[in-house]
Amino acid sequence: MTTDTTLTAEQILIAAEDVLRRFGPAKATVVDVARILGVSHSSVYRHFPSKAALREAVTQRWLDQAHHELAAISTEGGHSADRLHRWLTTLFAAKRKKALDDPELFATYMVLVEENSGTVDAHIDTLVGQIAQIVQDGMDGKEFKLAHILNTARAVFDATAPFHDPAFAPTWSAPGADDRFEAVWKLVLGGLKAKS
Repeated sequence: MTTDTTLTAEQILIAAEDVLRRFGPAKATVVDVARILGVSHSSVYRHFPSKAALREAVTQRWLDQAHHELAAISTEGGHSADRLHRWLTTLFAAKRKKALDDPELFATYMVLVEENSGTVDAHIDTLVGQIAQIVQDGMDGKEFKLAHILNTARAVFDATAPFHDPAFAPTWSAPGADDRFEAVWKLVLGGLKAKS
């Protein structure tokens, strides 16, 4: 059992995720989170000043889960085309896993994401920035043709949206989803490659 003095923000976020999974965003309360942890709801409020702040932190945590692996890919060495393909494949796999492994929680997160558009915008900016790092390296190495880096990174992100935007989640388990991803990747790569 957790005590008020040992309670951490991470424990609260994990409990909040469990409450959201069980009750959905409309019925989940801070009192439910506190009950799971065996603490008073005021203990939860010491870490998160409001229900909205807690929900935003849960959303942020969910969105950030893919950042670490993607950030590592964006800064490692090697051919930029290979890194960008691996980055996009990793993003697609992470989003698809969340949607297919826990559809109830995924649906809940879609509600939370709508409530926290600023959090989502920051998440997208982080992802586009990681793509921009790879694009910059590709241009520096003459692997990719010269272009406006951020515009190019955003175009790559937008072109591959059917494989990471949750609005397309129902198509991610359809037959041929991986083939469609690879077809889009080939078009993206064709647009990036420098002429020999």
